[in-house]
Amino acid sequence: MSRRKVGVYICHCGGNISDHVDVDRIKAEIEKDSDVVVSRTTMFTCSDASQTEMMNDIRENGLDGIVVASCSPKLHLSTFRGVADRAGMNPFQYVQVNIREQCSWAHSDDPAGATDKAVGLVRGGLGKARLAEPLEPIRVNSIKKVLVIGAGIAGLRAAIELADLGVEVFVVEKKARAGGMVGNLGTMYPSGRTGSEIISALMEEVAKRPLITLFTGAALARKEGYIGNFDVGIMTGVPEGAGGAPSHAGTAVPGAKETDDGTIDLKVGAIIVATGAESYVPAAGEFGFGLDGVVTLPEFERMLSEAGGKKLVHGGREIRTISFIYCVGSRQHGGDEGSNTYCSRYCCNAAVHASTLAMEKFEGIDTYHLYRDMRTYGKFETLYEKASLSGAVFIRFADDDPPSVASRDGGLVVTARDLLTCGEEIEIPSDLVVLVTGMVAAENAGLTSMLKLPLGADRFYNEIHAKLRPVETVIDGVYIGGCCNAPRNSTESVISSLSAVAKAASLLVKGYVDLQPFVAFVREDLCSWCGACESACPYSAISMVEKDGRRVAMVNEVLCKGCGACVPVCPSDATQLKGYTDEQIFSMIDAFSGEVGVG
Repeated sequence: MSRRKVGVYICHCGGNISDHVDVDRIKAEIEKDSDVVVSRTTMFTCSDASQTEMMNDIRENGLDGIVVASCSPKLHLSTFRGVADRAGMNPFQYVQVNIREQCSWAHSDDPAGATDKAVGLVRGGLGKARLAEPLEPIRVNSIKKVLVIGAGIAGLRAAIELADLGVEVFVVEKKARAGGMVGNLGTMYPSGRTGSEIISALMEEVAKRPLITLFTGAALARKEGYIGNFDVGIMTGVPEGAGGAPSHAGTAVPGAKETDDGTIDLKVGAIIVATGAESYVPAAGEFGFGLDGVVTLPEFERMLSEAGGKKLVHGGREIRTISFIYCVGSRQHGGDEGSNTYCSRYCCNAAVHASTLAMEKFEGIDTYHLYRDMRTYGKFETLYEKASLSGAVFIRFADDDPPSVASRDGGLVVTARDLLTCGEEIEIPSDLVVLVTGMVAAENAGLTSMLKLPLGADRFYNEIHAKLRPVETVIDGVYIGGCCNAPRNSTESVISSLSAVAKAASLLVKGYVDLQPFVAFVREDLCSWCGACESACPYSAISMVEKDGRRVAMVNEVLCKGCGACVPVCPSDATQLKGYTDEQIFSMIDAFSGEVGVG
């Protein structure tokens, strides 16, 4: 093997590493290796000055590999690949070693041991870099069209923004009308407009844009292909869309093919899922649910929007005292399957806003708010202040001692222990009890399975990383926006969907997509096609082909996600991962164990 020229850079991380790891000792040990041409310690390797120094080293020494020993690659993987690329080195010949989270922070009580481990990890990284091959991104031509699933506020705003960027959009809504949850809301804060007014305004904007085609009473029936070139089938007249045939806003669908069963075939470059969420429905008897006068927050909001006159009436009885019980369907205890342990975020704001509307609109209304933690965050704090100044009474109960609701003398009584008055038990005779219900994930089992979308413990769709790769899913080209990802208010939902628009449009507008090259490949001389790899692949990226009269495995690089599931099941070690071959992994293990021992 010819000698490699590798540069090694060890970061102090401003003391985060160097306070517990002897970086000078790492440098002294590593520079003994004959393949190490440059070795440096830096205060902050990610700084502009250090990046410039690294680029100069690559150019002046002709480096064909670099190892950066610093923090998690999740933070600066792109940073150092960019350094290599700008200096003329293949960016995939860079290896990052994590000696902050895995050494300094994990073993701060044992500096000597942390340093030994760090030396071993850097040696392992050097072993990988020594065998690193120059890889190239997988370039895929993209179709400048997007499928948006869901026509709530998030989906409609996504469609409008995409059309304004020159991208053709197909919006699929399973219900007979667009609008989602927002379309059913009354007066909203802070705009002062009703949900139906907001949706109507968005629909007017949709109608102005010939690049948008809206299907209602429709659903995704089929999805094949890959990022940049998805083949999808839209089924019209689904049961959820009462009224049967779809409506089309915008132009006819160019290039679409309608099959005999009513399915419309389309080709799109990306998919944005904006299917929203649903309001929690309490179980019978939960906080008195089912008793006359106990309603959910959405039901109360509809009462407010539909009521006229100076008095609020329910069931023929004037309502003067209203008790709001918070966290119904959210932050549940017990850990039972199906429990909603998360906070739904928007509920406190919505309930306090509804309370102030009721007190403004009707005379003589008294409101009581029984809560665990009041989370009117950010600008919504003014709602809480306004309600307090208007005479609303806030009563805090313990997590393990929730209020109870019972019928008494033809009315309702809410009983609770108020932590703000040292646990004193109080009874609130109430004309109406409003259960402040949170959000739950929408039921979309078929869609979830078809798109292979991962679900979190809360049953909402998972993005790859909330900060580093928001709205992206493990399926390239499929993005999530709005409340299908997590409970959000309308503003947050729109922001999320616009993030998905930015991700999708940035790929499609330029006409091609570059994918990571770390995918599986087959050493055909070792393959005798047993089918084990095909069965193990969760992305259907492996198939059998005939070459020179032999049956061998073939990997569709665009579908492959580099998960490695095919590698251990191959009895002849024919399937490998680019950038993580058996030779590279064994080299890392040998280099590491040679420093710190095995076992």
